[in-house]
Amino acid sequence: MSKFPRFGVWALVHGSRAALQDPEEPYDASWARNKALVLEAERLGYDSVLVAQHTINPHDPSLDQLEAWTASAALAALTSRIEIIAAIKPYLYHPVVLAKMAQQIEHISGGRFAINLVNAWNRPELERAGIGFAEHDERYAYGREWIAVVEALLRGEAVTHRGDHFRIDDYRLRPADPFRARPRIYVGGESEPARSLVAAHGDVWFINGQPHDDVSALIADVSARVRPAGREALRFGLSAFVIARETQDEAQAHLEHLFALAELDKPLRERQKANTDPKAVMHQTFARSARVGSNGGTAADLVGDYDTVARRIVDFHRAGIELFMLQFQPFEADMGRFAQEVMPRVRRLLGG
Repeated sequence: MSKFPRFGVWALVHGSRAALQDPEEPYDASWARNKALVLEAERLGYDSVLVAQHTINPHDPSLDQLEAWTASAALAALTSRIEIIAAIKPYLYHPVVLAKMAQQIEHISGGRFAINLVNAWNRPELERAGIGFAEHDERYAYGREWIAVVEALLRGEAVTHRGDHFRIDDYRLRPADPFRARPRIYVGGESEPARSLVAAHGDVWFINGQPHDDVSALIADVSARVRPAGREALRFGLSAFVIARETQDEAQAHLEHLFALAELDKPLRERQKANTDPKAVMHQTFARSARVGSNGGTAADLVGDYDTVARRIVDFHRAGIELFMLQFQPFEADMGRFAQEVMPRVRRLLGG
C-alpha cells in the first residue's frame, strides 16, 4: 500500500447524496453538472471518480438518472489524469459486449479506466425490463462467472467458456490493452458470496462506510482468504460522506441540518427500501446506525473539524484503506473545502 491514501468522489448520477430537497443544492443529475464536477475534481487533485450504474433512478423513477457507461467514455476523453471507475451490473450486459466497451474506454483514457462490479439490489430496475431479479446468492454466482469471462477477455486471451450462464467459443478482443495487463477491477458487496468473489477476482474491495473497528474486521477477514496464484495482494477502498468544518460545532450543526432535510425524503426512502433485496448485506449494515449519505454515508464518522477528520482518515489508512471514495453536500463547495483543508493535513500527518 502506498504511503499516502488516494481520494475519489462519487459522480452525482442521481442527484444529491444526503438530501434530495436541499435548497443549497437543487436536484441535478445532468451530464453538464457531472462533467463540470469531475473536471473540477481533477483540477483539485482528486485521484478517482466512481460513476454508479442505474438505468432508472433508485429513489424515484420520475427523477433524472445519468447513464454510467456513455458518461464514463465521455469523461475519459475530457480528462487527463483522474481514474474513471464505472460500475457494472452483470445482468444488464453480456460479458463479451461489456469487455469490449471497457477495453475501448481504457484506450480512450490512456490507461485510467476501471470496472466496479456490483450485483444489483434494486428489484424494479431488472424486473420492469423483463430481465428478472434472481435470488441473492444466484446473482453472485452469475456475477462470478460473468467477471471470469470479462477478465480473461480484458487480458487479451482467447476465451472458450462453458458455464451455467454463458457459452463462448474462441473469442478474443483486439486491440489488446497497450497500457497494462487489463483495467483494474473493483468489487462491492459485503455478503459471504461477495467476499469470496472479491478474493478470487478483485483488485480492490469497496467497503461501505461504517465505524473503524468494523472496517478493520472486514479487511482482516478478506485479507486472510486465499488468492489465485500470481495475483497481487488485495487492496481496499472505503465509501464515506464527509462533513469537515473549521470547528466541531459547525460540522455537527451541518450534520443536523442534513438529517432534518433527509426527513423530507422519507417517503422516497421507504419506497427504495421496499424495492431492495432484504438479503443485501449493505442495507442491513446501514440499518445499524443513523446516517446521511449513500453507501454507509456518515457512519464512517468523517464528521468534525479539519484536524479531526484528517486524523480519522489516517487511522483508516493505517488499517488498510487505500482509496477513500467521498460524498459531500453541498457537493462542489465541500469537495473544494476538503481538498484545500483536509488533504494537506492528511499528508502532513503521514510525513508528507
